[in-house]
Amino acid sequence: MLTSVKKLFRSESAAPVTIRGILEDTVELYPKSVAMRFKRDGVWQAQPYRDLLARVKQAAQFFGDMGIQPRKETVALWLENCPEWIELYCALSGSAIPVVPLDPKLRPNEVAYILENAECVAVVTSPSQREKLAQILPGLPNVRNILWVLDSPSDTIDLAPLAGCPCHAYETALADAAHAAAQPGAWWDKHKPVPYDIASVIYTSGTTGKPKGALLTHHNFVTDATGCLELVPDIRPNDSFLIVLPLFHAFSFTTNFIVPLCCHGHLYFVESLRTVADDIKRLRPTILMAVPLLVEKIYDRVNSRLEKNQLAQLLMRFGLHKLIGRGIRKQLGGKVRLIVVGGAACPQHVILGFRKFGVGMIEGYGLTEASPVVSLARPGLYRAGTIGYKLPNIEVRIAEPDEHGVGELQVRGPIVMQGYFKNPQATTDAFDGPWLRTGDLATLDADGYLAIRGRKKALIVNREGKNIYPEEVEQCISKDSAILDIVVVAYRENGDNGEKVGAILVPNFDTFAGLDKDNPAHWSEIEARVRQVVQKQCRDLADYKHPRKLDIRREPLERTSTQKVKRHVYNGQLDSK
Repeated sequence: MLTSVKKLFRSESAAPVTIRGILEDTVELYPKSVAMRFKRDGVWQAQPYRDLLARVKQAAQFFGDMGIQPRKETVALWLENCPEWIELYCALSGSAIPVVPLDPKLRPNEVAYILENAECVAVVTSPSQREKLAQILPGLPNVRNILWVLDSPSDTIDLAPLAGCPCHAYETALADAAHAAAQPGAWWDKHKPVPYDIASVIYTSGTTGKPKGALLTHHNFVTDATGCLELVPDIRPNDSFLIVLPLFHAFSFTTNFIVPLCCHGHLYFVESLRTVADDIKRLRPTILMAVPLLVEKIYDRVNSRLEKNQLAQLLMRFGLHKLIGRGIRKQLGGKVRLIVVGGAACPQHVILGFRKFGVGMIEGYGLTEASPVVSLARPGLYRAGTIGYKLPNIEVRIAEPDEHGVGELQVRGPIVMQGYFKNPQATTDAFDGPWLRTGDLATLDADGYLAIRGRKKALIVNREGKNIYPEEVEQCISKDSAILDIVVVAYRENGDNGEKVGAILVPNFDTFAGLDKDNPAHWSEIEARVRQVVQKQCRDLADYKHPRKLDIRREPLERTSTQKVKRHVYNGQLDSK
């Protein structure tokens, strides 16, 4: 068990380190240890750390040959989870080139905005995004190169320029760069990041309808990961982490990549979301990082089987849950020791249920701007309804608490971002002096347990841990003249712990000539047309931002004296009772 994070590294110094430094230390100490396992062309493969570093150096050489300038230019990484994601991230950030991770499910206009705002000069992606890229590249003159990552080395792709932009194939690029990368004075050797260099620019949905790029350094990520390891010593050297959550998301990035890298762990990639159940049995991981949606599905599957098992029902009646837990752990590969859930609030019955069966499960809290983990529960000291303890290397405070001790949770320390890229006003708004505003209301008890009590900002977090700012959706829909008033709110169904996106709308009846809102038949027609408008307006938003429930009303929404909709009035009005 880890007693000190310093033991993970070659140096006993507490001086800041980089992601590259941790990778190189791990390769020097454990060159043959498996870095990643993944399925390729129907065969499970294992890549040792020394082979990972060799490919990282070749990829770095390729980017250098393309003329990308460290610290001055950024590169977008627009891929589904795959081992190449890790290789490419290490090659770029390890050469002091900031990486802009993108959600593969974003719509073309969303991608175009980020690529332009982040000033990306190259895009690394898969052929599945070719049509989207062809659509947006003419408006992105800064993009100079496209690098295609194929699903299989045996696949082929048209390497003709796309919208005038040169295209390259990843495996060919590595082969071409291999000789130069192995020579003294190669690109990798000449370009090293320092701890306070930007490693990632991670875009989050913006309250003004435009995403904001959080500037996160090597030091941010490394201190966040080492803080997690100090707080949860149950994570051990050589642990294997099942990679299910998308790596572009800050939670998965830090906990599924930086944390295992810090403890020379192993990254096990599932083949797909459809094969998770089979993959977990084959790969037999020890650690599972998950969002509520994933663990709820696993728990529901476990419960459905137990309900059909009379012996299991009898054992549970006598409180012998841990005997049943052996079978549950077997379904999870037999070695899962710890499940960490984050990204959104998890139903307590799921956490307590797993723990009752002897499956270690804890919950954490964080936000992208804090790299992202702020607090974690301790497996042996879990307290239901809390988000655990703050990381040992940061400070937290409850700002302006009320008589019940509820106030805004604020964070200070090495995990906090440098600010938002090219957005000084948003950066100023995000801080209270040196303290990062989380926008979440919390309490801190005498034992050090943090608990979230509500939300100061109008943020919706779904069960997959994705953040949706209502203002972004409202602005998109209200551009159509058929909408007079709109407020986007979170709602829950039948006690469901995850939030969904809903909208309360008032039509602009002037645009519905000949239809009387007080005539039931006419009202049905108005409702149908409004729904069509919403569907049309949301085409440029990612699917998870689309309102799933619409409440169309006749009377204007309540507003303040400054004509802002009283959002708090409508919170909870769409919940299913």
